[in-house]
Amino acid sequence: MKQAVLDTNFILTCVKQKIDFFHDLALEGIQILIPKQVIKEIKNIASSKKKLHFREDAKLALKILDKKNFKQIDLKTEYVDKAIIQFAQENKKIIVATLDKELKDKIKNPKLVIRRKKKLEII
Repeated sequence: MKQAVLDTNFILTCVKQKIDFFHDLALEGIQILIPKQVIKEIKNIASSKKKLHFREDAKLALKILDKKNFKQIDLKTEYVDKAIIQFAQENKKIIVATLDKELKDKIKNPKLVIRRKKKLEII
């Protein structure tokens, strides 16, 4: 079974653009992996002093994550981007779901991105 590790900005952008990534990835037979550190980042955004729409997107993301089945992983560090890069290097077949240009440039693995604000695509 294919697996995809999701980063914070990917999840929040999917929520903002009303993309049901759980459904879309299930159709492709891809198991979702979400690092504990990503969930912690989303919780921090939800309770931060950032703009209201960022907080609302984060709160909705947490509600969605609470109701869905996914595998939670521990990257064993607070530096999420560096940890995702290392995890991807150790797991060459893992798909990395990110919109972060710097992360995409550093990772050689297949990447899951959002096209035209509504379609998920593996590149």
